[in-house]
Amino acid sequence: MIRLIFIICAYQASLLLVATTKISNPRVCVIGAGIAGLTSARYLKEAGINFTVLEATRYVGGTWRYDPRVDVDENGLTLFTSMYKHLRTNLPKPAMEMPGYPLPAEMPSYPTWEQFYKYLQSYSKHFDLEKHIKFLHHVISVKRDENVWRVKHKQVVTKEEYEEEYDFVVVGTGHYSKPHMPSIPGEEKFKGTIIHSHNYRLPDPFKNRRILFIGAGPSGMDISLDVAEVATRVVHSHHSIANFKTPFPENYVRKPDVRELNETGVTFVDDTFEEIDDIVYCTGYEYHYPFLDESSGLTFAPHSVVPLYKYLVNVNQPTMVIMGLVVRACLVIAIDAQARYTTALVKGNFSQPSRDEMMAEWQNRYDSLKSQGRPLSHIHLLDKKEDEYYADLTKESGIERVPPVMFKIRTHDAKSKLENLLIYRNYSYEVLDSENFTVSLEKSRNKTEVTAKEATMWS
Repeated sequence: MIRLIFIICAYQASLLLVATTKISNPRVCVIGAGIAGLTSARYLKEAGINFTVLEATRYVGGTWRYDPRVDVDENGLTLFTSMYKHLRTNLPKPAMEMPGYPLPAEMPSYPTWEQFYKYLQSYSKHFDLEKHIKFLHHVISVKRDENVWRVKHKQVVTKEEYEEEYDFVVVGTGHYSKPHMPSIPGEEKFKGTIIHSHNYRLPDPFKNRRILFIGAGPSGMDISLDVAEVATRVVHSHHSIANFKTPFPENYVRKPDVRELNETGVTFVDDTFEEIDDIVYCTGYEYHYPFLDESSGLTFAPHSVVPLYKYLVNVNQPTMVIMGLVVRACLVIAIDAQARYTTALVKGNFSQPSRDEMMAEWQNRYDSLKSQGRPLSHIHLLDKKEDEYYADLTKESGIERVPPVMFKIRTHDAKSKLENLLIYRNYSYEVLDSENFTVSLEKSRNKTEVTAKEATMWS
C-alpha cells in the first residue's frame, strides 16, 4: 500500500511542478543557524548565491548552546537545545571538525559542549556569516505556491510577521528538539518527577535519590552514568542488544523493559520491582517540522520524513532539502557533505535525476527495509553504508569526496564504546591520510597505526 501511495504522490506532483532546471539567480532560504545552517551559509556564500538564514533565537550553534532553563525562553519560544552541563562529544575531533576550519590543536580529543560551541561561533565569524542571518525570526509557514516557496516568519520580540518568496528552501533545524514521550501504564499514578533527557541539565537534583532511566541511546548511556556519580541507585531499563562490557558502578543496575508504574516504583517485564524517586525518559526525539504542510509533498511521522532522495532531497519538491536526518554517521561530516551537495544543486553544477529516478532510489531503500522486517524509521540509517553514501554524493554532484578514514574512525570509536563507556573518550585520533589514522591514549604518546585492513576488520 505504501508503495502505491508514493507512486501516486509522485505522479500528482509531476502534474503540478515544472521540471528541475537551473534557476537564474536563485534565492535561497536557510532555516536554522545550527551546524546545518552555518555550513549551508558558508558554501552558498562562497558560490555567490543569494540567501538568507532565518534563526528563531539570538544565537548561532543550535542545540550546541547550553541553556540552564527548560521549556521556554524569555520570549516564550520553545527551547530547542538539549545540551546538558557535563556533555562531551561522543565522537573524536576528526569526526567533529568542519572541513576547511580546523579545531584548535589544544582542544581535547572529545571536546566539551562549551569548547565545541565556541568553535561554532568562531566558524561563523571566520566566514562572516552573521550578516546573512536574521536572528529572532521564527519560521511559522513554508508553502509551495506557483513554483515558488512562500516563507512566513515572525519576529519573536515585536511579533511582526513577514512573508517572502524563495526558489530553494534548506531546512536545517535538526531533529533533537521535540522529545518522544513513551506511554507507560500507570504513569499517572507515579508521585515522583518525570522528565525527558531533553530537559536534563545537571545531576545535582538527583543526589541521594533512586532514578529510573528508560532508553539506551547515546544520551541514555551518557546521562545515566553522569547521574550515577551522585544518585543512591540508578536503575536502567532498556532492550538494547549492544554488548556493553563497561564495568558499571555498583549503584547502577540493568533492567529489562517496564511493564507498569505505580505510586512509588516500577515493575519490569521480568516481574521484578524497584522503588523509584524520579524517572528520566531517554527515549529519543521526533521529527518535527510544524511549518511544513501538504504542499511540501512530504509525509511526516514521528520517526520518519519521506520520500527523500539521497537522504536529503525532497523527491516531490526537489527545490527543498531536509538536512541532517541521517542516523549513525559522523553527523558533522555528513551535514557538511550535504551542504556542499545542496550548493552544487542550487548552482546548477550537475543534472539532477528525474522524479521517477529519485522515487525509485527511495523506493529501493524502503523495499530493502521491508524485506528485512525493519521499521520505516530505519530509512534514515546510514551505519555501514556511510562511506558509500559520501561516494554517491560525490559521484552525482562532483563535490570533494569525504575521505574513507572518517567512517573508519567512527567504526573504531563505536568499538571503543562497547569496550568501556567510562574511558573511550581517553583515546586520541589523528588522521594520517584519506585511508589511515593513528589512535592512542591521550596520556600516552605510544600511537599504533590503524591500517585500512584493520579498520575494515573493526566494522
